[in-house]
Amino acid sequence: MANESLHPALPTAAPAATYTRRRHGHSWQRRILGHLVLASLGFIFTIPFLWLISTSLKPPEQLFRIPLEWIPNPFMWENYVKATTFIPFFRYFGNTLYITIFNVVAILISCSLVAYGFARINWPGRDALFMVLISTLMIPSAVTLIPTFIIFRNLGWIGTANPLTWPAFAGNAFYIFLLRQFFLTIPRELSAAAQMDGASEFQIYWRIVLPLSRAALAAVALFTFMANWNDFLGPLIYLSDKDQFTLAIGLYGFLSRVRTEWGLLMAASTIMISPVIVLFFFTQRTFIEGITMTGIK
Repeated sequence: MANESLHPALPTAAPAATYTRRRHGHSWQRRILGHLVLASLGFIFTIPFLWLISTSLKPPEQLFRIPLEWIPNPFMWENYVKATTFIPFFRYFGNTLYITIFNVVAILISCSLVAYGFARINWPGRDALFMVLISTLMIPSAVTLIPTFIIFRNLGWIGTANPLTWPAFAGNAFYIFLLRQFFLTIPRELSAAAQMDGASEFQIYWRIVLPLSRAALAAVALFTFMANWNDFLGPLIYLSDKDQFTLAIGLYGFLSRVRTEWGLLMAASTIMISPVIVLFFFTQRTFIEGITMTGIK
């Protein structure tokens, strides 16, 4: 009877195994389909960049040819050499690099300090002031453009790079919010243990919180780098001397009423966006980790 009681359970093993195999099969199919969709979308978003590179290597007579030709014939590699000499490219590159690095360092210092105060220190009115800070995100930048210009004019900063650099030490509401949310995910037991050992708030901030927040800091640094590297409106308003122009303004040197050097312009644009692509390629894992970990709290 014991043997008879065991036999009815045997037929059920086959349907269970079949169901498991089907489920794994459907899972692999969904993964493959998902990767195909993502690859297709990625290719679609890459088309403008590929067209930019293709145009930068074309001779002038092939630029507006119909039907469109993706492969240059012949390849005009000298467009890249001419693009760096047609305008003072490397001077503009240095100006852009100076403004960008200055802003990255200033934003990381100011925003991390303010975010630490909002996330790790209890003081009266902290939450109310944080809500006021967040509400400034809803103010359009065009509203503050003229008052800000008047302030910089009274300071005598118009025509210099100061309006594009020093205000970064005042912080940025979005980056403060981003870092604060990440700082909240760090266990407070670490701060309590450090305080028991006699560490000050600044030591906790510098030796504990910042090393644990590298992913979020990298995300803020990348955002700041991209915003300042591609900034056009700020340099257009505050810079008047051509020797102080950035790349975003300098690219207008390829445009004229008589003739536009489209091939050289596309070559210079390709060189300009290359640092951003390379930077994101090497920091994408840290960048994505910083964004995803910010929302855990």
